[in-house]
Parts: sequence; structure tokens; C-alpha cells
Amino acid sequence: MWLNKNPFKKTLQDSLARHEADRNQTDRPDHLETNLETDDSIDRLIAPIELAEPIPEEYPSDETISQAFSELTAPAAPELPDIPLKTIAKTFIKRRPWLLLPLLGLFPAIAWSTMPHPTGPIANVAAAPPTLSIAAPGLPVPNTPLSATALPKVSATPLTVATPPPLVPIDLSKLTPEQKAQNAKAKAVFESTNAPVDAYVEMHVSIGKGSSIAFASTTALNLTDEKGTKLGNLAVTQAHTAQLSGGGITIGAQSFPANTFIEPEPGGLLYLNNRPYRGKLLLSSDGSTLHAVNYINLRHYLYSVVASEVSPSWSPEAIKAQAVAARSYALTYYFKPANSRYHIGSDEYFQVYSGTQREDDRSNQAVDVTSGEYVSYKGGVVESLYAASDDIVAEAFAGKGMSQLGAKSLAEKGYKYDQILANYYPTTKVGKIAKDE
Repeated sequence: MWLNKNPFKKTLQDSLARHEADRNQTDRPDHLETNLETDDSIDRLIAPIELAEPIPEEYPSDETISQAFSELTAPAAPELPDIPLKTIAKTFIKRRPWLLLPLLGLFPAIAWSTMPHPTGPIANVAAAPPTLSIAAPGLPVPNTPLSATALPKVSATPLTVATPPPLVPIDLSKLTPEQKAQNAKAKAVFESTNAPVDAYVEMHVSIGKGSSIAFASTTALNLTDEKGTKLGNLAVTQAHTAQLSGGGITIGAQSFPANTFIEPEPGGLLYLNNRPYRGKLLLSSDGSTLHAVNYINLRHYLYSVVASEVSPSWSPEAIKAQAVAARSYALTYYFKPANSRYHIGSDEYFQVYSGTQREDDRSNQAVDVTSGEYVSYKGGVVESLYAASDDIVAEAFAGKGMSQLGAKSLAEKGYKYDQILANYYPTTKVGKIAKDE
């Protein structure tokens, strides 16, 4: 038989031997033994088995044996309960709701297909505009359809530009007082927005003091305190007198703080001792003396100083040298004020400041051309002393300063203003301040 020829016979014999030994230990007495170690015993054990089909003499393949063992050892599949198909479908959809999304796009298509549609040709919308019908309760509705109105044709006619008349200079002497005031106001606004760097430095200049101070203005005056809080107004029609009053100031019948600012309208001028000034005025009381301090930007301050110190008819280079020296001298007191109430005085002890009374276009131009320039030594500002002549410089400043008449002479010989300054202030250079952008 094929079992005798099977290569797995030894394994089967061992298995039967272990099985018989186990059964002898449990079901039989210990003295009974079964000998299954010989081929004859195995043949006698298997011989009584009757097979439905004869066993072929050929060896079965390994796949056939493996499949047979798999079928014998595979667990039986459990029987599923008889669940209705509707319940299975409902459970499937609940666990996978996203599968319904494609179906949502079908509903508009189904609804559109069920609506009635015109079967005739589509009307030309451009040729026949629709009739608008607006229904409002209580209002009649016109039945006339709206019609499109054709736009007028535009002819391409070339444009003709008229030649502007030539510009004629304005005679300022013929302006009315109102026009002059408007012109001055517009000029002040323009200068404030297009000013050089000097206009961004504010000088505090002492221009008067006493127990009382008389002042006036070409415009109405606004009064404020140190914090900028408005205190009142003064009319332009009359002069005003400020006096000491205890710890404060009185102007007419009104009382004001010890430090009161008086400022005219844009373009207006202040008058103190019949002398016109730009900027604003600070009236400050120290208890025994009333001080008048002019708050003026450095540019306008130098307009007055340069024209007061030298003649505007001098050589432009000499005037430029004076402008740089005056600016450097003013900046020295700007950083180290002479007094807690003001930076610098207005008399010859410092440098002469006389308001707008002495201003001249030639000296103003020298100030603007040299805007921001000062006498510098190793980056610092030099107190550029100057006097009328070399003798005064030698006597007053031990020879360390600029002679104004000497500068005029050098300019007439062809010296430039920076060369003139280098001659009188050795080892120095011309520095320049610049405004932040």
C-alpha cells in the first residue's frame, strides 16, 4: 500500500506509538503493552480500513497533502444570522455618510428636468430689452416698457489750448492792507513748510525787562500758558501794557499767570518799544521784574543779527562769513543758555538783534546759502567771537576772534567765506547741522 512507500511513514509511526502509550496509561492496566514498532503491526492496524476508492500507487504531491490537512484543521465558519438587506444597507450608510455627497448634485438636475422649458427659439436680449414691472402698494404702475436710448455720437475734434497770458510782476506797493496781510500769511505758511534747517532751531532772546512792558501787534493776539492752554485774546485795535501783580501779570483788567505767551496770527508782527518782531512773546515775572523774551527761529534771528552787525552792501563772501560766525555764536548759547528764562541777550554784549527793522534781502540770502553751517573744532561748536576791527579783537579777545573789517578786506581780495573763517579761527573747519528726514 502507499503508506509503506510514503516518506512520512516514520513520523506516522511515532505519532501512533505516542497515542497508544497515552491510551495504555489511562485506559489499560500497566502490564498490557502494545508493540507498534514493526511495519507488520502498522499494516495490521490499518488493514481493516475499507476505502471507497482505491488508493493510487502514485505518491500524492505536497500541495495535495497540505490542502487536505488545511481542510481538516480549518475551523468551521459561524453561521450568520438572517439580517434583512434593508438593515444592512442602512447600517452601511450610517457608517459612511460621505458616500451620499455625489447624490446631492443630482437633485438640482432632477428639479430642472421636471420644470417646463420653452420649445421655441431664444429671443435676442439685446434687440428686445425686457419690460420691468415694479409693484408698490398704492402707487400706479406704468405699462410702458423701458426702451434703450442711443448714445450721441462723439466726434473726434482736436482740443485747442489757449495760450496763457504772460506773467506780470505784482506791484506790492499797490496791495491793499487786506491783501498785504493775506500775502504775509501765505508767505509764512510757505516758509514753514519749505524752511531750511535754521528754521527748526528756536532761539529765546531777551528783548526787554522792567516793572511794565508795552506791546502791540498787527493782528489779534492769542494768550496761552506754559502748557499751551488758551487763556484769552487781545484785540488788535490798541496797545497793551503788562504789569506785575503779586506773583502774576495783569494786562488791562485781566489777570494772567507769571509765565504767559502772547502770539499773533500767522504773518502778524509783534511790536515792543516801537520795534517789530517775528515769532511770539513770553512775558515772565520773577516777582520783582517783568521779562520780555522773543521766541524766534534761528533763521529769522540771523536775518536780523547779520544785517545789524555788518552792512548788507559788503561783498557777499564777507556777509557769508559773518552769517556763519553769528550762527556758531548763537548755537553756543543755545546749548549753554545765559539765563534760565532765555538763551541770549539782544545787545552788543552778545550780538545785536533788532527784530525785522534792519533786515535786508542781501544779508537774508547769505543766511540761507550758509544754512546750518557753523565754526567747528573736532566736531564741537566754537564760540566764534568777533568785533569790528583787529584792534578790538586784540584788546577784548586777546586776538582770538574775527575782525569784521578784516573779513571785508579779505573778501575784496577774492577770499571765499570759508577761507576767511579759517584765517581768523585757525585749526577749525566749517561744520553743518542737518535735520532728520
